[in-house]
Amino acid sequence: MAGCALAAGGHVRTGMEDNVRLDRHTLAPSNAALVQQVVALMPEYGRRPASVTEARVLLSLPPG
Repeated sequence: MAGCALAAGGHVRTGMEDNVRLDRHTLAPSNAALVQQVVALMPEYGRRPASVTEARVLLSLPPG
């Protein structure tokens, strides 16, 4: 699903509260593993992770 969101130009949120598998047969050992998986997909779609500042703006959070 992350690849579909990236291809459509959308944002991706991931973590074990959403998904507990890296693939059909492999349980994710951590949230970090799920994030790394999505970050590895991003270059295929010409995308990059948001910086902390960019994420705060996207989520309408106050500056850190």
